[in-house]
Amino acid sequence: MPSLLEALERKYFAECEFENANQPELHKRSDLPNDFTVTKCGGRMEFSIFIPRLSPLTSVPELLVLNDCDIDCAGNFESIREKCQRVRELDLAQNKLQDWQEVFNILKHMPRIEFLNLSKNQLMSPASALQAAPTVNLKNLVLNGTYLDWMCVDALLQNLPVLQELHLSLNNYRAVLLDAAQEEAEAESERCNNCQCVPQTHSDKTEAEVETETETETCCNLCQANRKLTRAHPTLKTLHFTGNPIEHWQEICRLGRLFPSLESLVLAECPIKSLQPATAASSATTELDSASESHKYFPHLKLLNLSCAQLNSWADIDELAKYSQLQNLRVKHWPLWETLECTEHERRQLLIARLPNVSMLNGGGKISVDERVDAERAFVRHYMDKPESERPSRYAELLAVHGKLDPLVNINLKPEKRIKVVFTYNDVSESRFVDIYLTVNDLKIKLEKLINLAPNKMRLYYLDQDYKEHGPEEMKFPNKRLYSYNLQSGDEIIIDAKK
Repeated sequence: MPSLLEALERKYFAECEFENANQPELHKRSDLPNDFTVTKCGGRMEFSIFIPRLSPLTSVPELLVLNDCDIDCAGNFESIREKCQRVRELDLAQNKLQDWQEVFNILKHMPRIEFLNLSKNQLMSPASALQAAPTVNLKNLVLNGTYLDWMCVDALLQNLPVLQELHLSLNNYRAVLLDAAQEEAEAESERCNNCQCVPQTHSDKTEAEVETETETETCCNLCQANRKLTRAHPTLKTLHFTGNPIEHWQEICRLGRLFPSLESLVLAECPIKSLQPATAASSATTELDSASESHKYFPHLKLLNLSCAQLNSWADIDELAKYSQLQNLRVKHWPLWETLECTEHERRQLLIARLPNVSMLNGGGKISVDERVDAERAFVRHYMDKPESERPSRYAELLAVHGKLDPLVNINLKPEKRIKVVFTYNDVSESRFVDIYLTVNDLKIKLEKLINLAPNKMRLYYLDQDYKEHGPEEMKFPNKRLYSYNLQSGDEIIIDAKK
């Protein structure tokens, strides 16, 4: 497998060649420019121009991309320093690097580097190997799909004092085994039931020993023993945590304590089940107080992505309203949206009204003043006729602002979607509801089950109940929708078998 230096030289330091170097009988002529030559070809004279390829680089560009090159080591460090003196961004994703010390030696010899992508490298060396690593001025580190354990992550953070953006997506984290607040860690140690941590393994113990231990030692105790109390990292502003199977918001709160200056947090495709305080009877009072004030761990959070979470309650949205600095929110593909009997526009209005601080929702443009006012008034009307017990606290706030509103007149100019039509076949008539947005061919397919006649063997005729004297009209066009025939409830469709 090649070293980083070999892959770099292969990509950027090829020898200079000339396009016409091997052509025979090249002659200079004094009446032509220096880069023109003449070639004798039979009775003709052909002119050629020397086009040199790009000369070898003395150093590589600021963005160095060497992903998927099977790199397993660095190579000669002095050559790396000489050739990579301009490099600011280094992409080494999908390589074969395993030794963290090798990675830090690479960074040491690229003094200007600020961005490093190590995604999908199996960096398996223990955290102890990082304790003596040099301090590096990285600002952006990508570790997606590396499956690093939390002790290794902590050791890395200790050596990256100016790190501003960290990517830990797709690492199969089920719990956060780092914390930065002593009082919160002590409060959790009192909790023995309702465990939210990763099941621990006992590879060095017999089954009998494990069974004996389970009587006195809970999963929480084991997880508490494995969780490390460390110092916070106030320089980190952005954390990408997509695709990790974490379900409990208390685990995410630890990230807030670990990174107190966090401004952007991406939790897309994390199956979080609730943002509300734990309500289990076994939970300690201190934990309830902590969970109910989880927003205090994210005082600077401006962007939050919770798309594809397993959240199913409006109360979770009300929790998000407590984040005073939150401006940009993504909450797509929640199970909650599938249960609502409203349009996408109405759902957006309900969301905007509940989130007074959010100025950008699910991407797109900024929420305008007019859109917010319309959403708040629609919110008041939506809950106006509902029982007091179903009204959220936000209703009283908006009622004080907009007052009691008259309900809007509902004018629906759309045609009915389903109507009752009489179907007649072989002198037998039956009334059935039919979707008028079906095509003629779709209707034939549905009728096949009713009369046991193949669609290509039947003809349909439409008979308007108000103009029966004009006779039926054949429905000839298979892709024509039923509403285009001006079907009304009570009209008749006659089914005839082809001869």
